[in-house]
Amino acid sequence: MPDTPLPTYTAKDFSSDQEVRWCPGCGDYAILTAVRKALPKLAHRREHHVFVSGIGCAARLPYYMNTYGMHSIHGRAPAFATGVKLANPELQVWLASGDGDLLSIGGNHTMHMMRRNVDINVLLFNNRIYGLTKGQYSPTSEFGKTTKSTPSGSIDYPVNPLSLAIGAGCTFVARTIDVDVKHLEEMMLAGARHRGTAFIEIYQDCNIFNHQAFFYASQKETKDDATVRLEHGKPVVFGKDRNKGIRLHDQHHATLEVVELGNGVTEDDLLFHDEHDRGVAFLLAQMRYPEFPEPRGVIFRDVTREPYETMVRAQVRHAIEQHGEADLQALIHEGDTWIVDPDDELA
Repeated sequence: MPDTPLPTYTAKDFSSDQEVRWCPGCGDYAILTAVRKALPKLAHRREHHVFVSGIGCAARLPYYMNTYGMHSIHGRAPAFATGVKLANPELQVWLASGDGDLLSIGGNHTMHMMRRNVDINVLLFNNRIYGLTKGQYSPTSEFGKTTKSTPSGSIDYPVNPLSLAIGAGCTFVARTIDVDVKHLEEMMLAGARHRGTAFIEIYQDCNIFNHQAFFYASQKETKDDATVRLEHGKPVVFGKDRNKGIRLHDQHHATLEVVELGNGVTEDDLLFHDEHDRGVAFLLAQMRYPEFPEPRGVIFRDVTREPYETMVRAQVRHAIEQHGEADLQALIHEGDTWIVDPDDELA
């Protein structure tokens, strides 16, 4: 029987009947809007989308989506999402959670999900704070951050989510920001169309417990000099007047530098972004404001690695071809077995 035509969806079709209960002004609202706008453009049935989350403010997102979803336990969302994808690779699996959930208690699961290249779309809401539990420092909080749990200032150096993802072998790594809904949607669509783990770090403002953490990257007066939008095959140019760029300073030691265009320096001298170059992607991921502009866009994309669930399914099919269908009872009784008699006395 032929498949029925795909319905024409709108953002409203992906909105649940649940009241959205984030703090007024929270950046999560913009992220939710971008998700709802992106899904109708992916040509998948609504019931084929599954949203999985852990614990935290960001983890409420599955409630607000008119799709299948699971609000799982703290730090274990990558494991749940992996299980969903393995059980049914045809599903479009999304993982939405925060920097504390995915990079602290869930750091181990996040790393293994990425190295396995499970075909999951990961939305990391990064606000550099624990918001749900009222303002403790998180793995991405800056060094010296004063919070309720670090009254004398944090002496932890922060995790760089992009560097972690690239180092763990993630095959799609990108960054965007909550106030730019158009760019948010663009990154989500690019990640969803990628085969393998798509990791998108989203700078998100917690206006209650860490307000203005990323204002340098979002405000009209500073964003053009504080960030650089990466586009594949184009020179890395930034600045309000687009008069600055990133150049490979020392090819032997692989370092980058900021240069001003003019006085003999042209765009041809700059680094041209190649989203398939893992080494350069790692250098770009290290750029931090104010020394460098911070990158936005697709930082790395590997199109050659097979997704984990595809290889698992192939391995299972091969085993069945070689040995036949499994017999669970035969497997249980295979080898040495013991009968426990409750009437026997212990020696």
